Amino acid sequence: MSANPQWDISRALGVARLFHLVCGVRDACVTPFLTLYLRQLGLAAPWVGILMGTKHLIAAFWAPFCAFLAKSYRKRRALLIGSLLGSVGASLLMVLVPPLDKDLGYHSCNGSRSVTTTVRPPGLVLTVNFTLAPEPASNHPAGAPSLPARRSTGIRNASGFRKGPRESVQEPFSYLPGYFVSSAEGARTTSGVHPITSGVKDAPWEGVFKVVSTALPLLAEDTVLGNPANLSATKGNTGALDLSLEGLRWTLILSLGAMAFWELQTAPLERVADDSLYEYLDFVDATDRYRNLWIWRLLGMSAGVCGIAALVGQLDCFLRPSGPRGVLHFYAYSLVSTLALPVSIAFPIPACRWREPSYKTVKALSLVGGDPRLILLAFTVFLMGAATSTVQNFLFWHMEDHGSSELVMGFSVSLGLLGEILLHPFKTMLLRKLSRAGTVGLGLGCLSVQLLYYSFLWSWWSVLPAQILSAISNGALWWAVVASIEDLATPRTERPLSAMFRSHFYGGGASLGSFVGGFVVTHFSLAVLYQASCVVLLLWLVLFLSVQPKLPQEQKINYSKLLAVEASDTSDSEQGTERDWLVKAMREEHSDWKG
Repeated sequence: MSANPQWDISRALGVARLFHLVCGVRDACVTPFLTLYLRQLGLAAPWVGILMGTKHLIAAFWAPFCAFLAKSYRKRRALLIGSLLGSVGASLLMVLVPPLDKDLGYHSCNGSRSVTTTVRPPGLVLTVNFTLAPEPASNHPAGAPSLPARRSTGIRNASGFRKGPRESVQEPFSYLPGYFVSSAEGARTTSGVHPITSGVKDAPWEGVFKVVSTALPLLAEDTVLGNPANLSATKGNTGALDLSLEGLRWTLILSLGAMAFWELQTAPLERVADDSLYEYLDFVDATDRYRNLWIWRLLGMSAGVCGIAALVGQLDCFLRPSGPRGVLHFYAYSLVSTLALPVSIAFPIPACRWREPSYKTVKALSLVGGDPRLILLAFTVFLMGAATSTVQNFLFWHMEDHGSSELVMGFSVSLGLLGEILLHPFKTMLLRKLSRAGTVGLGLGCLSVQLLYYSFLWSWWSVLPAQILSAISNGALWWAVVASIEDLATPRTERPLSAMFRSHFYGGGASLGSFVGGFVVTHFSLAVLYQASCVVLLLWLVLFLSVQPKLPQEQKINYSKLLAVEASDTSDSEQGTERDWLVKAMREEHSDWKG
C-alpha cells in the first residue's frame, strides 16, 4: 500500500453500508431465534439462561480485547475475515448438538401426537405411560390426594402456560404420585405429564440431575403392582430415565462449548469494523457521515428476521426432518456469513497508524468513577441490559405457548426495528423538548409498560401492539444515553466511554439478567419474571428522576460557539481584553479548580 493512500469517501461509505446491511441479515438469521432452538434441544429455562448469560459475558469483555489487539498489531482486516470464517464453522457446530428427543423433528413434520417416554429437565414435563384404575380411598397413603378423574385438555410447559389440546389424555400434576393401582378389569390407560419440581427449590443445581433419576424408583416402591409385567415396565422406564439424564448432560455440555466458541469468533466483528471505519473517516474529517450507518444494520435485521422465518416455514420438513427445525437458521447464518467475506475484503481500514493514548478503557473507567452522573447512567444501562435480556431470551417462548409461528415472531422484531428507524428523524427534537434525562425516563417507562404487557399476553398476535413502543424503549433511550455520555466525556474519550457502556455495563446487565431470569421462570413463571422486571425498572425510574436533578451540573465551555459569537467583538484596549472570551474562560476554569 502506498504511503499516501487515496481517500475515496463515497466508495468507503458504500462498502460500509453494504457490510452493515449484510451483517444485519446475518445476525437476524439466528440471534432472535437462538433461545427457541435451545428449547427445541430440550433444555429448560435455567440452562438456557446460563448459556445466554455466558454468551453475553464473553461478548462484553472479549470484543474490546480483540479490538485492542487488532489495532495494536495492525491486523484488523485479518480479524474481520477470520471472524467471518470462524463464525461459519462455529455456527455449524451448534447443528451437531444432539437434542434430548431424537424424534422431535419427525413428529413436528408429520403431525404425530404420539407420546413417548421422555425426560425433561426441571420446568419442563415428564411423560410416563402408566395404567390407572379406581381404588377405595382407604387404600391411599395418609394425606395423598385423590387422582383426578376428568380429562385434561392440555399440558403446562416451562413457562407455566397451558398449551393447546392433545389427542391423548394428559394430566398435569405438581407432584409425583406415590401410588398407582393396575388391574386387568376396569382399567384405563392415561399419559401422565408431570412437572419435575421436587427438590429443585432446595438444591436447584443438584436437583436437576438427581430428582429425575430417583423419581421412578420411588414410584415403583409405592405402587401396588397388578402383575410382574408392570414391574418389568417400571424397571425399563427407570433405565430410560438414566439414559435421558446422560443425554441431558451431553446436550448441555456440548451446547455450552459450541456457543462459547461461536461467540469468541463472532463478538469482535462489529467492534473492529466500527473502529476501523470511524478512524478512516476521522482522517478526512468526515465523521459526521458515520452517525447514520447503523440504520443499514437495522434495515438488514428487519428484512432478515422476516425472510428467515418465512424460509424456515417453507423448507422445514424438506431439509432436516429428523432434528430440530432451528438448524435451518444456522445454515442460513453460515451462508450469509460466506457472502459477507468479499465485502470484508473491501471494507475501509485506515492505512496510517492513528496515534492515541493507550489504556483508553482504564481512562474511561476512571472518568465514570469520578462523576456521579456517569455512575447513575451506568446503573441505568446495567438495568436496561438485565430487563431487555428477559425479553430477548423468553418472549418467543411465551409467544410459542400461545400458538405463534416463527413468521409472527420475526414480524414482531421487525416492527420494533422499523419503528426505531422511523423515529430517528425526530431524534433532535425529542432530546431538545424532553431533555436527556426526560428522554431516559420516558424510555424506562415505555420498557416497563412493555414488560407488564408481555406478562398478560392472551393470543399469538397480542404481542404486536407493544412492539411499537420499542422505538422509544430501545431507540430513544439509547439516543439519550449516548448524548449524555458525549456531554459528560472529556475530549477524545467519547467513543471509548460509549463503547464501555454498550459492552461492559449493558452486556454485564444482560448476562446477569439471563442467569437470574432462567431460574425465576422455573421456580415461578414467565409472567412473574416480566412483572418483577417491570417493578424493578419503575423503582429505578423514580430513583433516577429524584436523584438526577440534585447532582452537580457542570456547564462545559463550547469554545467554537464562543468564538463564533465573539469574533467581531475584539478590542486592543484593556477593557476589551477583559471581555475577551478566552480570558474569561481561563479565569472561570482557574477559579473552579481552586474551589
